[in-house]
Amino acid sequence: MNSTIIIFLIIGLLIIIGIISYYFSKKQIIIRSLSKIPLRRVTNLRQNEVSKLYGKALHVKEPLIAPYSKRKCIFYQIKIQQKVNSGKSSHWKTLIEEEQMQEFFLENNGDMVIVKLIKHPKNYKCFLVKDKKQNSGTFNEASPKFKALLKSYNIESTNWLGFNKKLRYEEGVIEIGEYIIVAGVAKWRSLSEPLPEYPYSKIAELESDEKQKLLITDLPETFARK
Repeated sequence: MNSTIIIFLIIGLLIIIGIISYYFSKKQIIIRSLSKIPLRRVTNLRQNEVSKLYGKALHVKEPLIAPYSKRKCIFYQIKIQQKVNSGKSSHWKTLIEEEQMQEFFLENNGDMVIVKLIKHPKNYKCFLVKDKKQNSGTFNEASPKFKALLKSYNIESTNWLGFNKKLRYEEGVIEIGEYIIVAGVAKWRSLSEPLPEYPYSKIAELESDEKQKLLITDLPETFARK
């Protein structure tokens, strides 16, 4: 087998790996899953039917605060990584990966559903756009705000020689009032006690079951298909 054929085989293999990685990425799985679920309004939700809703996220209780941007939110994901060398190669090592969420209202055409997220065992799949990023490196000192964030996680921005570490940070949130897509199993519930800012005796919930997890995203691509 000559070298030209080997090169083409390697290129083909890399292309196949790239396509597979893209197809099975969290982002694409969420997009494909949502495309198969009917879009409903709250008033048209059917008991036990898997449905998706487009609406505005509103807090039920005191909102979360995103670690870097300090935005009020009902969901955030963050990741802090450091570039480390290993022999002749290098890679990004994850130092912190954190996800926090709380139950929230989704307002849809003036009506609301409640979405209850459970972390253990996890009852949802989520992909958030990472719209806040920071980095530092040899000739790029971490900003005071970035240093303060790193310190809160007991991470130093410099090494023992005083040189800047190669660090990067990403943050995605669902802000209060942000429009998102949520899908799940619709349930109508009678309320034994009134919820804050919700004067009605019944409310719709989006839940998960053994076959269907809650799906949540703020991806603009899903809005175009809503």
